[in-house]
Amino acid sequence: MTRELFWLTMTVILTGLMWLPYVIDRCMVRGLKATMDNPSPRAKPQSPWAQRLYFAHTNAVDNLVTFAPLVLILDSIGRSTETTALACAVYFWARLGHAVVYAAGLPVIRTLVWTVGFLAQAALVLAIFGKL
Repeated sequence: MTRELFWLTMTVILTGLMWLPYVIDRCMVRGLKATMDNPSPRAKPQSPWAQRLYFAHTNAVDNLVTFAPLVLILDSIGRSTETTALACAVYFWARLGHAVVYAAGLPVIRTLVWTVGFLAQAALVLAIFGKL
């Protein structure tokens, strides 16, 4: 497994587990029965941090749709360098940081951390075209 595929795997695992804390919060706020019920506008709102984590998770899924193919393209063309491996590691840590900062409610830092992840993806695009 290349380092890029390792970081893709770690990012998939992170994204796949990110929903757990906000579902636990939903159980604590609404109770188990209401958590398993269909969504309703009358449902008791979740904790603010859990609402923000929900949006961070949605954003992580949206960005995984871009990150994963980039890594897979690099793997399929046999391009693995220190730079591509670093970009993938930076992307993972940026996604983790984004989720933590978003849940904590730090908007400016959230945007900066998201931008770091975006730049890591841009580096992968450049690597695919042999420009990096």
